Amino acid sequence: MRVLIVTHAFVINDGQGRVNYEIVRAALAAGHSVTLVGSQAAPALLALPRVRFVQIPASRLPTRLLQYQMFAAKSALWIRRHRAEFDVIHVNGFITWARADVNTVHFVHDGWYRCGFYPFRIRDGAYPAYQVLYTRLNAWCEKRALRRARVVVPVSLKVAAEVRALGIGDERMQVIHNGVDVTEFAPGAAERARFGLPEAPFMLLFAGDLRLSRKNLDAVLRALVSMPPHVHLAVAGALRNSPYPALAQTLGVAERVHFVEFVKDMPALMRSVDAFVFPSRYEAMSLVMLEALASALPVVTAATAGGAEVIDDDCGVVLGSPEDVAGLAAAVTRLASDPAYAGAMGRAARERAQTLSWQNMATRYLSLYEELCARRVPQLAPVGGFSVSTET
Repeated sequence: MRVLIVTHAFVINDGQGRVNYEIVRAALAAGHSVTLVGSQAAPALLALPRVRFVQIPASRLPTRLLQYQMFAAKSALWIRRHRAEFDVIHVNGFITWARADVNTVHFVHDGWYRCGFYPFRIRDGAYPAYQVLYTRLNAWCEKRALRRARVVVPVSLKVAAEVRALGIGDERMQVIHNGVDVTEFAPGAAERARFGLPEAPFMLLFAGDLRLSRKNLDAVLRALVSMPPHVHLAVAGALRNSPYPALAQTLGVAERVHFVEFVKDMPALMRSVDAFVFPSRYEAMSLVMLEALASALPVVTAATAGGAEVIDDDCGVVLGSPEDVAGLAAAVTRLASDPAYAGAMGRAARERAQTLSWQNMATRYLSLYEELCARRVPQLAPVGGFSVSTET
């Protein structure tokens, strides 16, 4: 097959970029040729045979809103000129104004806007007004892009429900969960001293962008107040302009919270803790949660975190609400108080992760490509026979 994939960056240190990076590697390994349209690609990927990189340099226009629109316009012009060269065109959400065969949905701006935790109001000033404009314009562009795709691939059942609300039928959807490197992320010897963590406590880990209230670190800090004193929390994320150190101080738990800043060696950090906590207020499908599972960590999350459907009672706890501070505290307290329970949950987490490898994910995408090629129909007519599935 001749495959075209469009995303901003084909790299391993970005969620959407990593998904596409792994699809490209699998497609090349299977003997297909792949053309990448984006602003950045990992050199290791470009060194492989049968790969072509069409670079659209990042725009210097002010604001991400204008930059993304410029990329969408330039990529669409290129695709329209070269469409006949490809058997499958795969895009990601609203990334281009061109039509596509496959559109993977990593985030739904309309879902984020309507989820009940959207923090911006247009009347609150220039920056919140810009955020509302950014969200609403992207929501409109996403809806148009998804309706024009032959097959839409939500990365979780949560995302599938939000796509369905945009008027996309189940017959045009196929859920494919994101993957995880089960070799890189695996249980092993702890290295707490390397990260400045104390050896004795039961150590929770929270990892995420500390600039975003939707990640919900504030609920974790509030829950920590009610947890036994031997429970500590490691927080991985850039601290610049973060309100959370001050909140930890105000809550009286600062001595039990260890801000380790941005960590490059996340596998080593995960091997050094006892459980992962991630009650995000809105998430499509978190890679870091899958990485925690692969590291044999019990996971405490919330139903609002996309991908929570892969967590069952054997490997974690899914709270009904991200604001359930008491439930969060109770779940962690049981883990910290019952080593056998926590150990069994960690082993089950590792087993679950092994069904969610990058290879499994990429194989499903390649199978989808092959089915689209086999069902050659007039360009972009809906392909029948697909249904929402959680098969991994």
